[in-house]
Amino acid sequence: MREEQKRALEQFLAGRAGASAVRIDEAHLLSGGAIQENWSLTATVTGGRYDGILECVLRSDAPSGVAVSHGRAQEFALLQVAFRAGVTVPEPLWSGDASVFGREFFVMRRARGTASGHRLMKELNLGGDRELLVERLGEELARLHAIRPPVEGLSFLRVPTLSPALQGVEDFRRFLDGHHTAFPALEWGLRWLERHAPETPERVLTHRDFRTGNYLVDEVGLTAVLDWEFAAWSDPLEDLGWFCARCWRFGQFDKEAGGMGSREALFRGYARVSGRQLTREAVFYWEVHAHVRWAVIALQQGERHVSGQEPSLELALTAHVVPELEMEILNMTGGRHA
Repeated sequence: MREEQKRALEQFLAGRAGASAVRIDEAHLLSGGAIQENWSLTATVTGGRYDGILECVLRSDAPSGVAVSHGRAQEFALLQVAFRAGVTVPEPLWSGDASVFGREFFVMRRARGTASGHRLMKELNLGGDRELLVERLGEELARLHAIRPPVEGLSFLRVPTLSPALQGVEDFRRFLDGHHTAFPALEWGLRWLERHAPETPERVLTHRDFRTGNYLVDEVGLTAVLDWEFAAWSDPLEDLGWFCARCWRFGQFDKEAGGMGSREALFRGYARVSGRQLTREAVFYWEVHAHVRWAVIALQQGERHVSGQEPSLELALTAHVVPELEMEILNMTGGRHA
């Protein structure tokens, strides 16, 4: 963080916090965040409601992004709605524009813990009892899915004219039709999704990137659900299918709920809060959908590198997961032996 950004940010925080002065004592860029940047801040606040030490995270736009990702003001609004609904998210504090930091951003309280999927697979002491953690995650999704349109502050969210399933097919097909390379296995997957698309009686607020790696845990359990930039009105089963998808299990394929625990524990937690009993069959469609969607996102990430928008080894390598996803799509839909 440049010195002029730091000074401007101190003035911004003082004004929003109603403080006589704010001094940023520590600022460092957090790892991860291929689409956004996250800065950990420790500040001394003098006067006002937040007098004392304030530990927070500044989340700003990355130099380039994915077109379907919300802006920071929109993500801040989503965080506010989820926070009011009782979802375990970092407390949203203030949002700001490019005049302060050079890019749009918002500030939230810092939650403790780690989100690294690879660490969670190795350090079994993190998250406490894993089955209880997965149950808790099911409960969090149920609280989120209790939010239904219209909601004040979320008018920017598109309400699909098609069913969420068919809207996804249309969006993915539009991208693939405009891409310079053909992906027959993904086209096969799109046709399968189109033919098996379920109806969605009622749309709810969905996270759409609810997976291991996007929530924080400490030694006891869940501390925060992160990264709301893809949230949308959709079918609640989309979130459950994304969390259970094989591609998000970090190699722990027998632990069907995010590589962390059993599918039954996730469903149990969800039913406890929502009253809705889930079935493996109903969620399966959205697991196939998750693999197709992740393949499209991976291609978009790779394009950010190849186009020169944002040269990044991480983005370049992301595109290389597509063949594995194609194979899984064929295995799941019977295409491999068709």
